[in-house]
Amino acid sequence: MHHLAEGIHRFQEEVFPVKADLFARLGAVHRPRTLFIGCSDARVVPELITQQEPGELFVIRTAGNLVPAYAPGADGVTASVEYAVAVLGVSDIVVCGHSACGAMTAIAEGHDLTGMPAIADWLRHADSAPGRTAPGDRDAVGALVRDNVAAQLANLATHASVARALAKGTVRMHGWIFDIPTGTVDELDAGDPRPQVA
Repeated sequence: MHHLAEGIHRFQEEVFPVKADLFARLGAVHRPRTLFIGCSDARVVPELITQQEPGELFVIRTAGNLVPAYAPGADGVTASVEYAVAVLGVSDIVVCGHSACGAMTAIAEGHDLTGMPAIADWLRHADSAPGRTAPGDRDAVGALVRDNVAAQLANLATHASVARALAKGTVRMHGWIFDIPTGTVDELDAGDPRPQVA
């Protein structure tokens, strides 16, 4: 914890004073333009990858960048999506998968998750993705990462707030793949799960 305390100190002494006006404005206004749904993986930092300032992204991070299809009942991801779209009025939604994803590796390689029932249950939100992986694909994890991003975009469209915004043309959805070792970001074409350069 000492390194976190040191980080807070550096933030308060070096970063905050330079951005004091920004934080003063953010104290009264919260209007991010983009909902960014990414993986919980510590190597994938949305604000760093996109070079956005505080307040510009509304971020949801889940294992495997999974978004459950809409279902009645309390759900933190659903509530966050609804808030971003219906209350904050974001104009873009990004679902960002990444290379070497532990969740997609577990699925692609058929890891035994019987001792981790919560993880096994959560990963079921990717069930529609593996069927799109080409048989014999030499890069099964990479293919699954791409297919999973497409599947999560489809899941998002089942949420009433997103469906309404899509119908009105007030929101656009994007699928991205971040490659950790190269820093590249590929964008999936809406009708074609093969990556395009973002």
